[in-house]
Amino acid sequence: MSLDLDDVPAAHRPAVEAALAAAGVAEGHLALELVGPDRIRELNREHRGKDETTDVLSFPIDEDGSGPGPRELGDIVICPEHTSDLTEAVVHGVLHLCGYDHETDDGEMLALQARTLEGIGHEVEVPMGTEPA
Repeated sequence: MSLDLDDVPAAHRPAVEAALAAAGVAEGHLALELVGPDRIRELNREHRGKDETTDVLSFPIDEDGSGPGPRELGDIVICPEHTSDLTEAVVHGVLHLCGYDHETDDGEMLALQARTLEGIGHEVEVPMGTEPA
């Protein structure tokens, strides 16, 4: 088995590959779609009960990879008009598909996200008040 990234726009494959490698995922299929604000708001309302536009949504399928057949990691939907950093949104979405959750962990996901972005030579903006001491 290997990675199937046919449903990821070519421009975003390096970020997807880097995030999957950082998460230790070496096989499976995922899809990434760029959508407008109305569509992402509709998906956010339908799947998360939040009637608002957001930057990225992830829809994991085979989270533990134990199902029969090729592993289906899931789908990532990104609204470029609602994100300030498309590459960061891609990495963020992939890490969610791999089981990471910044809303419940102790900073592991966002730290891995920053290391992944740094590893591909992408500058990461550090939010005010979170600079290392």
